[in-house]
Amino acid sequence: MDNVAQQLFNAGNLRANAAYAASKRNITIDPITRLEGHGKIDIYLDDKGDVERAYLQVPELRGFEVFCRGRPAEDMPQITSRICGVCPTAHHMASTKALDALYQIEPTSPGRKIRELVYHTFMLEDHALHVFILGGPDFIVGPEAPPAERNILGVIGKVGIEAGKKVIATRRRLRELIAYFGGKVVHPVLGLPGGVSKPLSAADLPKFRELAKDGVEFAQWTLDVFRTIVLKNPDYVKMITSDAYTHRTCYMGMVDEQNQVNFYDGRLRVVDCDGREVCEFTAAEYRDYIAEHVEPWSYMKFTYLKQRGWNGFVEGPETSIYSVAPLARLNAADGMATPLAQAAYEEFFKVLGGKPVHHTLANHWARVIEMIYAAERIEQLVNDPEITSPEVRRIPTAVPKVGIGVVEAPRGTLFHHYETDERGVIKMANMIVATGNNAGRIAMSVERAAKGMIKGGHVTEGLLNKVEMAFRAYDPCLGCATHTLPGHLPLNVGIYDRDHRLIRQLVQE
Repeated sequence: MDNVAQQLFNAGNLRANAAYAASKRNITIDPITRLEGHGKIDIYLDDKGDVERAYLQVPELRGFEVFCRGRPAEDMPQITSRICGVCPTAHHMASTKALDALYQIEPTSPGRKIRELVYHTFMLEDHALHVFILGGPDFIVGPEAPPAERNILGVIGKVGIEAGKKVIATRRRLRELIAYFGGKVVHPVLGLPGGVSKPLSAADLPKFRELAKDGVEFAQWTLDVFRTIVLKNPDYVKMITSDAYTHRTCYMGMVDEQNQVNFYDGRLRVVDCDGREVCEFTAAEYRDYIAEHVEPWSYMKFTYLKQRGWNGFVEGPETSIYSVAPLARLNAADGMATPLAQAAYEEFFKVLGGKPVHHTLANHWARVIEMIYAAERIEQLVNDPEITSPEVRRIPTAVPKVGIGVVEAPRGTLFHHYETDERGVIKMANMIVATGNNAGRIAMSVERAAKGMIKGGHVTEGLLNKVEMAFRAYDPCLGCATHTLPGHLPLNVGIYDRDHRLIRQLVQE
């Protein structure tokens, strides 16, 4: 391992968006790439050059839960959409649903359907972003391709300029629908307690019906691309199903009354590593089932199943760690609520050997299935007779107290919990985001991949990218995940010398 740094340099490890540093006993990937937020991976090697430990560290800290205090509750859908520029619609919608609960008001039927229309449009567009731009290059271009090619330009080079235009044009049209209702895409102004701010004009309906039809075709085309590039490549299938990317944990996802996947509303269902139901609960009951744990090496909080207690980063029948995101939603549900998505769902589990599927990289396939479901749901909604009704809101009259809202974000289950005074001023805000729900399994995935890829001190840029692929499958948003519940986090800073001996420690309780 004496020459690891030189080997990495010679391998062409000078890419614009990441740097790798190495020594005799550790490798640092900083920053990690193609995700939302900032993080790094520290990999520690033993005397044989094998991986002893690996940590995904998230050094950034954002304090939304603190500076929301003292703000009017009705401002929260706009404030919390600033948490993330990639998934603002998820925070906006979870916050809006929390306001419904806070003011004890049900939205009108047309208002709810417009919310669902916008939300499924967002899910389709955001999943396409990951499939073709964030995670997809690892498969479309190749996990060990030159770093400069593992991006959207490399993807276009592989699938062709017309296919690239199709992806870009479809995402633009989907974003235009979101902007139609929300005024803008990145920070929409749409949701209000009891409904939405704008109806759909009948004159604008034809173009959205055309978009919906095209969206279904685009999602099916994406599945065909995935089948051709990934599933027909035996090396990729072997990698997806390998031990390096497999964990037996629990899974959580939102389901409707038929236990089918639902992004907007329903109950939260948890199954164990054998697919048996562990619990099912409403958003208002989440504190009885989910707890949060803190580790000194990350600003992410690690959620776990409260009734099982914190058992550490273990898998199997005793684990209290669960996963969310597309793979988890498919594992937790009994099926999909639309026909084309249901057919793709059945193919998924048939090919991968039945439920539940524990292969982390299978998240990419599950994400494409969800694109089909979202597109079919958009088509159903734009053809609903109520969708152009002007009755898009009920005005709340109740005195606010506590409101909890939940949606399935592209990255998994997202909770918003607000408590106010009688004037509706926020006294407490807590957000458990998808990446927080996934944090435990992501940490396990990074370490498992590192141990599976790095042996005997042999390190290449391609192998390190495969370690990054372990977290990339979850499409994490680290900016969303690094929140603080009590207003501050304990700070533990270790200062090490060049031989990695701890020489000083600074602690802030």
